[in-house]
Amino acid sequence: MRLAILGAGAIGPACAVLAASRGHAVALWSPSGAGTAGIDGTLHAEGMLEGAFPITVATRLADAFTGADAALLTVPAYALPGLLPRIAAEIPKTLPLLIAPAASLAPLAFARLRGTGAPVGAMATTPVTGRRIAPDRVRVAAIRAEAEMGAQPGAAAPAMAALAEALFGNRWPTVPDALAAAFINGNPIAHAALALANVTRIEQRESWGQYGLMTPAVCRLIETLGAERDALAARFGHRPPSLAEALHRANGVPRGPLHEMTAAIERGRGFIAGPTDMATRYITEDVPYGLAFYLAIATAIGQPMPATEATVTVIETLWGQGLRDNPLLAGLDLSDLPGALSRG
Repeated sequence: MRLAILGAGAIGPACAVLAASRGHAVALWSPSGAGTAGIDGTLHAEGMLEGAFPITVATRLADAFTGADAALLTVPAYALPGLLPRIAAEIPKTLPLLIAPAASLAPLAFARLRGTGAPVGAMATTPVTGRRIAPDRVRVAAIRAEAEMGAQPGAAAPAMAALAEALFGNRWPTVPDALAAAFINGNPIAHAALALANVTRIEQRESWGQYGLMTPAVCRLIETLGAERDALAARFGHRPPSLAEALHRANGVPRGPLHEMTAAIERGRGFIAGPTDMATRYITEDVPYGLAFYLAIATAIGQPMPATEATVTVIETLWGQGLRDNPLLAGLDLSDLPGALSRG
């Protein structure tokens, strides 16, 4: 197939080499153009994938869509409010779009902007993890064995799962809708707890290892926030994997108490640095489009989330800014989500 990848930070190029390694033609588009600067028709990969892979750079969004059979959008959640209207205005109505990860009901927001058209895949997480190590080189750290897939509308999930498997080779067990997919990503919970507990290290730009500092106290907060997320998800009939299960899947460590699992991850993977900038995505992305997203839904249906509310309030105080603005939810009736997610 021909795949249009929208987003050229680290994950977009890593997905591009994975798809190209499976014989697909890939066009890569960067919203600002900076992400594709330095790519001259070839992306080099190392890590879980080795080699040089042909990639077409699309300078215009319309060029990325030319001849495409599918599109993948993979950008930080805070970039979605500005990008979704641009994409909705130019994407062919019949072209399916996969969003990875499908944070904060992004598939529903996109479907509202575009109107009637092909289904939208709600990927619980990205097909790969990786980082950019040069303009034309990416390190693929991991290729996920499986991750959940929802869709907008919900009934399209099996078709979107089959499409993603054909493109990337992972398995994509389906979940009922895009909200179920949004609940699965545990990063907002773990990242917010880590940032809160290590704010002085971040502010002083100290070097610190995030897995080693997921101490029993930090893990108690993570588990409490996770329990509130799970109770909210249960109101919609969803049961996301626990944070411990997510760590087991991503890192292969034995299941056990959370702080023992994180210590085992650090022993196995070595030092994984935590953020050293107050503008970290752990706050700018994971609070507005993660924890505060949960709170918006909880408020609409009368579900108490006291620890989550307190955590967001304390982080807002420490960072000196409001972190609850989420344009993706504008105009949505959060009290009638199951209907909107099912009907489209």
